[in-house]
Amino acid sequence: MTSSEFLSRNERFRSVASTNDIVRTWLTEGTPEVCLAVADEQTAGRGRSGRSWVAPGGAALLLSLGFRPTYLEPDRLWRLGAIVALAMADAAEEVAGLPMGHLRLKWPNDIVVEARRAPRGMRKVAGVLGETDGAGTADVTAVVGIGVNNDWRRGEFPAELVDVMTSLREVSRGRQIETGVLLDAFLSRLEPRHLALRDGHFDVAGWHDRQVTTGRAIRIEMPGGEVRQATAAGVDGATGALLVEDESGAETEFRAGDVIHVLLAPEDEAAANGVSGGRGVTN
Repeated sequence: MTSSEFLSRNERFRSVASTNDIVRTWLTEGTPEVCLAVADEQTAGRGRSGRSWVAPGGAALLLSLGFRPTYLEPDRLWRLGAIVALAMADAAEEVAGLPMGHLRLKWPNDIVVEARRAPRGMRKVAGVLGETDGAGTADVTAVVGIGVNNDWRRGEFPAELVDVMTSLREVSRGRQIETGVLLDAFLSRLEPRHLALRDGHFDVAGWHDRQVTTGRAIRIEMPGGEVRQATAAGVDGATGALLVEDESGAETEFRAGDVIHVLLAPEDEAAANGVSGGRGVTN
């Protein structure tokens, strides 16, 4: 259960343009952390790199959280998005009755399940978007939004996304996933992670363990259309960077702003490179 002191402001809306924009306004007005806006529907929700986030009313949990992370160095602000993703993965597994570790993190900002029949080797369940202002100043603010496909039926997925997305309802084979129950489970897991972060502690091991790409062949789509083939060596728990190895064994790190997409390589490429499949695979 979440303590009464955790949220300074908590409001729910039927339909808004963007919960991130609402929370950013609250922070500008002086609202202390942690503030929360939840919406049944967003008309102008957005994802990373300017992409949009769409979901029918009532089929997704859509929320944004506002922080004043003066306790984090500028190069550690990414950890706010990470604790939101980790808390949601933990909560979603419990509410959907999924095995621990079934939901994975795809660097830098997605919650996914592996799916052999999917073109990208996985299907997206949730996306996280973090936005900061004033990094390195005494008035730094951060907004972390997350959209989770919780009770969306496959037959209602947009045709252009049916092969790359899924929902907790589908992953749990038809279990109804109530938004309020998922929200409560999420907040009860986020609070201790946030308190730990304020005290200087971050769950590096948990963040590493949920990464879907580690040890596997990947395709990195760069700005300008360049595509690189590599093996994901892991993630850097200090900087948040993706660590990759090329054919010569040289290691390179990529920050979130350096890439457009990170995808699993086709299974035949993975097999050719001697890379094994991951856990929690779904069809």
